[in-house]
Amino acid sequence: MTDGSAPTDAPHPAGGPGRRRAPRPGRSRWLAAGGVAVLAGVLGLTLALRAGATPACAAPPAAVPLGVAAPPVGGTVHKGKATFYDSKGAGGNCSYPSAPANRLYVALGPSEYAAGAACGGHLDVTGPKGTVRVLVMDQCPECAPGHLDLSREAFARIADPVQGIVSVSYRAVVDPPLPGPLTFRIKEGASRYWFAVLVADHGNPLRAVEVRQGDSGGWRAAARQDYNYWLVESGAGPGPYSIRVTDVYGHRVTAGGIRLAPGQVQRGTVRMYGGGGAPAGGGRPAARSASPRPSASPTLRATSPRPSPSAALASSSPSAPDAPVVPLAADAPAAGCRN
Repeated sequence: MTDGSAPTDAPHPAGGPGRRRAPRPGRSRWLAAGGVAVLAGVLGLTLALRAGATPACAAPPAAVPLGVAAPPVGGTVHKGKATFYDSKGAGGNCSYPSAPANRLYVALGPSEYAAGAACGGHLDVTGPKGTVRVLVMDQCPECAPGHLDLSREAFARIADPVQGIVSVSYRAVVDPPLPGPLTFRIKEGASRYWFAVLVADHGNPLRAVEVRQGDSGGWRAAARQDYNYWLVESGAGPGPYSIRVTDVYGHRVTAGGIRLAPGQVQRGTVRMYGGGGAPAGGGRPAARSASPRPSASPTLRATSPRPSPSAALASSSPSAPDAPVVPLAADAPAAGCRN
């Protein structure tokens, strides 16, 4: 849901009932043993053995990382399980003003939520009864990789809710139909000295957001926060601003005329793609383009603003020329995700 007005506040979406952290499977180690003579012959350690040295055993493997956190991208099919919960109309850890109008949404575990990198993307989830398309708008702290916590309405599209938990397959949707042009919401508490913006209706997960004062001058990279706002800690000036948005597949657009109007949703006239957006790398991007790789987010949904590792990606500057700066249309309420 949308967080409070103070810059240091973060959203506090309610967690769904009945969730449990899945146990982590143990890892088995296999060590091969051999006679000293055989080992010496194979490794050429005869001299070392004669000197009294003992053959060195393989060192224990280093601690295995939990895996690089990244959102589902590229249309690869994953297997997992699904449960359901109710956000009670709130927009979840992605800080949207409200849940989508069709109430088809999903919360992902920390490794796939990826500190907010998955926000605004879409998944096609298939269960026993069929397939449903859902908006990523929340984090499920206790969900292991592959565990989707769907809205009650979305779960009912793919399975009987009486089952409670079902096996599913799912994939990221590349370039889903857009509900309209991009929207921008400047965070409560923002000023010329502290800037944070929520970008919505972009279809694919975002890779970078950059801001500049007016329509000229240098771009300032914004750092993604795990509650889905993009932050310029030292501010971006009094506005109006130009905001340049790049998604994980290389689509990039620039919208101009964004006002310093905290708490208001400002709808632009430029779409992320399909009319108004240009691939940053030239041509249609490949389905398996690189995605942001921030570190795993904390195990609590309520977090305070802090720079995200995805800021390094946000600072990268794709080489293609920008799309034209397009002034904003009149303010409009945030649009929900549509099929």
